[in-house]
Amino acid sequence: MSTWSSLIAIVLLITIAIVGVQVAGLQMVFGVVIPYIAIALFLIGVVYRVIRWAMSPVPFRIPTTSGQARSLPWIKNNSLESPHNGFTTFLRMLLEVLLFRSLFRNTKTDLKEGRLLYGSNKWLWLGGIVFHYSFLVIFLRHFKYFAEPTPAFVTALQSVDGFFQIGLPILYITDMLFLAAVSFLFIRRVWSPQLRYLSLASDYFPLFLLLAIGCTGVLMRYFTKVDIVAVKELGTGLLSFHPVVPEVGVMFYIHLFLVSSLIAYFPFSKLMHMAGIFLSPTRNLANNNRTKRHVNPWDYPVHVHTYAEYEDEFRPVMKAAGLPLDKEE
Repeated sequence: MSTWSSLIAIVLLITIAIVGVQVAGLQMVFGVVIPYIAIALFLIGVVYRVIRWAMSPVPFRIPTTSGQARSLPWIKNNSLESPHNGFTTFLRMLLEVLLFRSLFRNTKTDLKEGRLLYGSNKWLWLGGIVFHYSFLVIFLRHFKYFAEPTPAFVTALQSVDGFFQIGLPILYITDMLFLAAVSFLFIRRVWSPQLRYLSLASDYFPLFLLLAIGCTGVLMRYFTKVDIVAVKELGTGLLSFHPVVPEVGVMFYIHLFLVSSLIAYFPFSKLMHMAGIFLSPTRNLANNNRTKRHVNPWDYPVHVHTYAEYEDEFRPVMKAAGLPLDKEE
């Protein structure tokens, strides 16, 4: 049910774009107004959630560790698995953000012949890292539509990405990798009964949305064709706050509307893990509990009934019951 409802939502978004542009002639709305609203929602939503996370109290030091903590000099510690200071914590965060290190160490569990077996599971890590880096390269490549002249780093990136040239237009490797990675993540979610049982519409909708964005982008580049000059005119106009609406095909407006939907949806979805990873106390704290005493800031002075006071209060009863006493009357 979650799969179909998410797919229906994507079909509705595409239908809205087609009807709005081809039937109602709302090119200004879909080309200018909606992108601006989406960016405003993105910025406000991201800032709001980051501030909320930053204001959340963290009274306990709870870093996730899977290695020997630093203790006595002759005991070898694992600085990356159990970072003990800010620098080693930074290194672990760097590996986590750039290489998805914890996902690389993921294992799978199978029940075979009544025995629980653990094994390596690198496919999810591979699909995740291919998806994220392909998405990053595609995102950076699109800067050519918002700047004149095209930035030098974008030109260099296009040259590397399109080195495997097959005819014209140049085939970008990341376009194919992006679609393959998103397809793998979707198939993995519906193939596994356990994962399918746990999946919600909020898990399927971003995958369908990303697939739709990728497919419309590939269709425009390699099949239906669009006026690149007109697209760049629209992009530079949006960035300079002097928007213009040139004549562009409906496929472009479908693509732009889907991208705007993703941008607006981003702060309110699980995709916010992009910012949340930096504010996670399980990742951004050093495991120095053995070298430094951490006091709960929520603690407040309370009257403590000591054992000596307890014994003074109940000494006759304790003596009558034959219980040992620290001091006699």
